Amino acid sequence: MPTGYLMLVLHAHLPFVRHPEEPVFLEEGWLFEAITETYIPLLERFDRMDRDGIKAKVTMTWSPPLCEMLADPLLQSRYRHYLEQSLELSEREAHWKRDTPFHEAAVMYRDHFRFCLTQFDRWGGNILAWVKDLFDRDIIEPITCGATHGFLPLMSNDEARRAQIRVACNNYRKHFGRDPKGIWLPECGFTPGVEQLLKDAGIRFFFVDSHGIYYGTPRPRYGVYAPVYCPGGVAAFGRDPESSRQVWAAEVGYPGDPLYREFYRDLGYDGDYDYIREFLHPDGVRRNLGLKYHAVTGKVELHEKGPYLPSAAFGRAMEHGADFAAKRAGQCEHLKDLLGRTPLIVSPYDAELFGHWWYEGPQFVESALRACHEGGEIQAVTGSEYLQEMPVNQVVTPSASSWGDKGYNGVWLNPSNDWVYRHFHAAEQRMRSAAREHYSAQGLKRRALNQMARELLLAQSSDWAFIMTTDTSPGYAGRRVRDHISRFTGLYEQVMRNEVNEHDLQQIEWRDTAFQEINFQVYA
Repeated sequence: MPTGYLMLVLHAHLPFVRHPEEPVFLEEGWLFEAITETYIPLLERFDRMDRDGIKAKVTMTWSPPLCEMLADPLLQSRYRHYLEQSLELSEREAHWKRDTPFHEAAVMYRDHFRFCLTQFDRWGGNILAWVKDLFDRDIIEPITCGATHGFLPLMSNDEARRAQIRVACNNYRKHFGRDPKGIWLPECGFTPGVEQLLKDAGIRFFFVDSHGIYYGTPRPRYGVYAPVYCPGGVAAFGRDPESSRQVWAAEVGYPGDPLYREFYRDLGYDGDYDYIREFLHPDGVRRNLGLKYHAVTGKVELHEKGPYLPSAAFGRAMEHGADFAAKRAGQCEHLKDLLGRTPLIVSPYDAELFGHWWYEGPQFVESALRACHEGGEIQAVTGSEYLQEMPVNQVVTPSASSWGDKGYNGVWLNPSNDWVYRHFHAAEQRMRSAAREHYSAQGLKRRALNQMARELLLAQSSDWAFIMTTDTSPGYAGRRVRDHISRFTGLYEQVMRNEVNEHDLQQIEWRDTAFQEINFQVYA
């Protein structure tokens, strides 16, 4: 029996961004950067550990919008073009940065883009095949999410919540060939009653933030260091605040180390404009190109940052990974005596933290898991494995909660975004009534009802409200909400008049292609 268990949970998700109407669309770059900097590096490290006889045993969300984008031929072809451009630029850089303090980083980028292109072609352009391969070899456990990461507590009825869950489960079956056992509730947003919808969909476990467990009814005997069963039998795992703080905290977290790569210095801003112009978006505006040559350095102005040295930075990530594992061992040793039970440490993070925001993060993950394996005190487990090994747990109803700022709904409901919900709630009611009234629809009307369901789901993405709150790309987020609600409303009016315009429907189907397997009857 180990001293404790570690459940590392990586939540991989991006909103569905696909714009066939434009030859180059800026926000599609979110996906391309995540594949290059996060997904491929993590999957390669899990694969490498397995070759060394170590199973990573990571629970990892692959959200339905992300799966749909990774499997989309249009986005695959655009990603390949992105890689080819990045490789061309990095090859130039490796030449021009010779005999400068930045040469090591330039060579690293060149080699990494070459590696990404090789892996992309190895898996036929769809890295989900790689994920499934790791799943089949019992290395990671993919779990699902809400269909479009819709924030469940703010939906107006159970039919809308049920649709987010059921569409997600069906999409998981399409991509992975089996039923999902676990789900990441979007934004860890829980409200009592959701657990019954999960049970009805065949889900066995989900995740909540710490206070969702601590304020549960009755009070949890083991805090967040053991899962609880909801009255219907679905298990809830609570986030460990200590391990989260060591990675997330701005001041004391690992990513702030001076040796690590500085995210906010980029060749797209630092390079001579004439030199980088052909690699920018066609509008010519300076933006990140992914080649960053400076280190965090310390509390200095951005222009005073020192050169980034990858060898030193990745060495530091190995040290931090070992330190993380040692701290978990110490934490578990203390908790085991206190609880009288082998503790479970649940450490969930956005996957994109590792690689995209914290460039050395994938090395940290690998090193932490290797240190756990070599030390022997901490055993890495997935959600399903833990419940199989430790099936007896307390029955508790978690409290309403989220992992957003202040722990409840404020990130997704505030003066910057509250206007969206009157439209969401009206569309949710209309979708439910239309699905019931036209339950047996066939042909063109059925296509229109299915597209209505797609448009509602795409509008509900919690990413739009989050972007409005953080004021990062509020214009794009607002336009996405308005466009999807407008298309939904137009189709709804046509369905209710029994006058579906096939040309208009085709245009909408061409634009918004997610969930080809969708069945509108899930709303009935």
